[in-house]
Amino acid sequence: MNRTDRLYALVEELRAVSPRPRSARWLADRFEVSTRTIERDIGALQESGVPIWAEPGRTGGYALDRARTLPPVNLTPVEAVAMAVALHRMRGTPFAAAAGTALRKLMSVMPAADAAEAHRLAARVHLIGDGPVTPVPAAVADAVRARRVLRIRYADRAGAGSLRDVEPLGYLGNPRHWYLLGWCRLRDGIRAFRVDRITSVTALAERVPERELAADDIDIPTERVRRLSLV
Repeated sequence: MNRTDRLYALVEELRAVSPRPRSARWLADRFEVSTRTIERDIGALQESGVPIWAEPGRTGGYALDRARTLPPVNLTPVEAVAMAVALHRMRGTPFAAAAGTALRKLMSVMPAADAAEAHRLAARVHLIGDGPVTPVPAAVADAVRARRVLRIRYADRAGAGSLRDVEPLGYLGNPRHWYLLGWCRLRDGIRAFRVDRITSVTALAERVPERELAADDIDIPTERVRRLSLV
């Protein structure tokens, strides 16, 4: 998650529990950053006029005045994709059609550039069945949107580790696991990395070269794979 997205997310987290406070340590764990980073972010929000104050004491922390702030009315591209993944899991329920209509309404009021970015990201998410519910490390979850090369330490099925530089291209989810799809510079080809086997990950400064992910690059029968859609 980049800093701009984290600032928005901090405000929404504090709004959700207002008037109760959240400690800097709790927020640091939630957003996988240091407490010093949270303190800098809170300071930046306060300087921009967001009504956040500090509650002293052992159970204190940062609190936000919900009455003096308004929630955002638009989705970010990543939020739109997140909703689409959630709606995918609602297929076959009585609420699937209504949920799809709600997403289309929200997409229709997004700025054109954000909507285009949301469609670009969605096109890189591929699902088999309903997709998994397993967690994904924050740096991996942000990799395709951020377009940065990742340096990962990866353990294969036998437990043997290797260090690889990977150009993130998309995601694949089956009912059990999420995979990061990317161009592996060690193997000089596209590979799928099961995210629970990624033992460490660092985002490098290098941007990912323009490289498309074709359906044939995923070594799975095409009839089994569904590309995520926002419509």
